[in-house]
Amino acid sequence: MPHITGFDVFDVRFPTSLSADGSDAMNHDADYSAAYIVLRTEDPAVYGCGFTFTIGRGNEICAAAMELRARPLMGRDVDSVCDDLGGTYRGLKRDSQIRWLGPDKGVEHLALGAVMNAVWDLAARSAGKPLWRLLVDMTPEEIVDAADLTYLSDALTREEALGILAKLAPTRDERVQQLTEAGYPCYTTSAGWLGYSDEKLRRLCQEAVDQGYRHIKLKVGASLEEDVRRLRIAREVIGPEGNLMIDANQVWDVPQAIDWVKQLSEFNPLWIEEPTSPDDILGHAEIRRAVQPIGVATGEHGMNRVLFKQLFQAGAIDYCQLDACRLASVNEVLAVQLMAAKFGVPVCPHAGGVGLCELVQHLSIFDFIAVSGDLTGRVTEFVDHLHEHFVDPCIIKEGAYTMPANPGYSAELKEQTLEEFSFPWGSYWAGTDKGRAEQDWRAGNAAGRVAFASARLEATA
Repeated sequence: MPHITGFDVFDVRFPTSLSADGSDAMNHDADYSAAYIVLRTEDPAVYGCGFTFTIGRGNEICAAAMELRARPLMGRDVDSVCDDLGGTYRGLKRDSQIRWLGPDKGVEHLALGAVMNAVWDLAARSAGKPLWRLLVDMTPEEIVDAADLTYLSDALTREEALGILAKLAPTRDERVQQLTEAGYPCYTTSAGWLGYSDEKLRRLCQEAVDQGYRHIKLKVGASLEEDVRRLRIAREVIGPEGNLMIDANQVWDVPQAIDWVKQLSEFNPLWIEEPTSPDDILGHAEIRRAVQPIGVATGEHGMNRVLFKQLFQAGAIDYCQLDACRLASVNEVLAVQLMAAKFGVPVCPHAGGVGLCELVQHLSIFDFIAVSGDLTGRVTEFVDHLHEHFVDPCIIKEGAYTMPANPGYSAELKEQTLEEFSFPWGSYWAGTDKGRAEQDWRAGNAAGRVAFASARLEATA
């Protein structure tokens, strides 16, 4: 097998703020973005793609951190990297100087996730399998060896994890067949962005129903009066039997969340998502007790497996919304899925961002086949934006993800997309005020550094 000889990192940004796509009570002007990496080898046919998701400014910081995280892979034999995915993950994570910046949180953790997502993509491509199949074909021991179980033994031991996987191993093929025929159920957020007009909301809700969706999510939290009006429109369209979810994107304090959700309870929401700070375990538990039978969902900003451990232990959530890029790749996702199975909490991954749908379809499929064995209460997010930029985009039919068939993690962006939307030099951004301002600032700052250095030399001569 070839060796990893280099990598390319891109700061890719899409101008979604222009159409209010991605708008919510916390994030008003999101430009969906990806800090994207391609691992290269001597063989052009052997490579791995990965990314982490941001919403614009700061994406360049993730890209810089990814370069640091990827350097230890240089010169490594692809077989040695892919045959021990747990060891590769632990080797990258072991860099204490980088890890000190977190640890297990923030930009260094996003960067580790992006690089390891590329490694998992490389492994699946090398095996000629889609990522979900690569995982399903692993033994319980191989899966647990890959999972990051550090700091979790008070909630999940290695033996318990093996038991969860071993119990379902003999019947995996049955569930593969089930999903091949019916797909994995999903819900849509595309109708409910906060910046959309009432007319657009009504039209998109109707289109979603016509396309087979039985779960629709709306953003809330900016204005109670507007929330009531918008939820009434959505409920009229989807009917009393449709599932309606609401998402506050962290804008409330705990008492405010309880009061606001109770005032929206007439619309019978299935869950309230991110009702308060994503780090407030006890706050989520208090909200959950107060708003039942409305469920509480969170996880897209769940920074690591330890936070999820505490959410499970505290009985703080009804739905686990892990994120494929916020966690440190498949290695950490596996740990959260296994804990969720033990605590009986359905995993409903977050996918509201560029490329997240492409990744989480693999994770949800694997979860059902090998970890939970149950679709009760499980529905994965779908957002109908930017899939045209991927070489292997996800496919939705009748409100369900179809099974990915191509090798890899479905993470590869098209070359044309990189040329057009890389920031700030891509052909799209180069012609905008935002792109030109960034180019001017970088050029001016570079010139300023040179002038400052020259002046210092003259002053000390």
